[in-house]
Amino acid sequence: MSGASRHYVLAAGGTGGHLIPAFALAVELERRGHHVALVTDERGAKIPGKPDFMPAHVLPAGRLAKSPVALLKGLSAIWQGRAMALRLFESFEPSCVIGFGGYPALPALLAAHSAKIPTVIHEQNAVLGRVNRFLAKRVDAIATAYGEVDRLDPKLWGKVHRVGNPVRPEVLALRGEPFPEFTEDSLFRVLVTGGSQGASVLSEVVPDALAMLPPSLRHRLQVTQQCRPEDLETVRARYATHEIPAELGTYFEDMASRLAGTHLFIGRAGASTIAELTAVGRPAILLPLPIATDDHQAANTREMVTAGGARAIRQPAPTMLEPDTFSGEKRNAVLRQRADAIQKLSKDICLQIQAIAQHPQALVNAAHAAWNCGLPNAVSDLADLVESFGGEPIMDVIRVDTRSAAPAGQEQLA
Repeated sequence: MSGASRHYVLAAGGTGGHLIPAFALAVELERRGHHVALVTDERGAKIPGKPDFMPAHVLPAGRLAKSPVALLKGLSAIWQGRAMALRLFESFEPSCVIGFGGYPALPALLAAHSAKIPTVIHEQNAVLGRVNRFLAKRVDAIATAYGEVDRLDPKLWGKVHRVGNPVRPEVLALRGEPFPEFTEDSLFRVLVTGGSQGASVLSEVVPDALAMLPPSLRHRLQVTQQCRPEDLETVRARYATHEIPAELGTYFEDMASRLAGTHLFIGRAGASTIAELTAVGRPAILLPLPIATDDHQAANTREMVTAGGARAIRQPAPTMLEPDTFSGEKRNAVLRQRADAIQKLSKDICLQIQAIAQHPQALVNAAHAAWNCGLPNAVSDLADLVESFGGEPIMDVIRVDTRSAAPAGQEQLA
């Protein structure tokens, strides 16, 4: 690679799922001596974690809705954002524009295509997102986190580079650490989270699921669970009733240290969650968000489940029904249906925990399987791909053998 300093523009939607990998790439590119700017929307500009050295440019970001009026409004905003991006490119002169999905990324990528500036898109999920799907034919390279990506035109696989999802340094640092000791007598530490906002369904089903475990597991439980503020006291009461020690909170800043001591994770299947679990090597019971766009969270679980590092449970549709939207007998029927679904989900979780953790070696084997799915070089591989524009020809940064040998601290997981 050339040592010359270059300029890069990162364009991302206004959610953590899009911005976390963008921030990680920005840090790596800056470390390599390059200059980086961010393009996002007003919400994205306020997301915590943006590196101080990276200026954020807020552009209009319209959505392509079905309604004719909304569609025209969205197209107008996209066109306005494209014009603003072109003006930014005239002064910043980027060697490449990198998109991380989300509608706020669209104007910048369209502007780059128009200005004949090289473009790369990074897809965090196992289903190509709508904006990335729209841009896929136009860009020069497609970076993916998974070897199998739904909604990606097979004709485009020639420009696909599997790099993985960048993981926070403090989490990645745990990759060389051994799996916490787990014997017939040790504590059984369970970490439960539902994404940045928590998930109410986990607050409803996990305490009861853990209470159903056989005494050999239940009496050794030590639970840490993230809850929504409105669920906190109810969940606390449930654990107290079941006499299960539990630390509850709405947000845990030291998530890496908690993950370090975890034997089993229970939660959603967002791209960042899967990347961190596989980077560290933690077995999981995954409940994909049923209303995720294109059911991408279910697709995210495939590789980890196939490898034996996780069990996936589909959340029944009735748990999404809101009884308060009905009245009379219909409301009573919905309440019964919902209660039955919640009870079944609790039982399913209990059975899957037993399957993965009833015997210590089974849990250790699942941890090793999860570890083998990790792509710890994601940020450097993505930076290599991006850096190849404006310098030497594009490199294929797919690393097929980085997971073949565990570090010394992980050899005991085999």
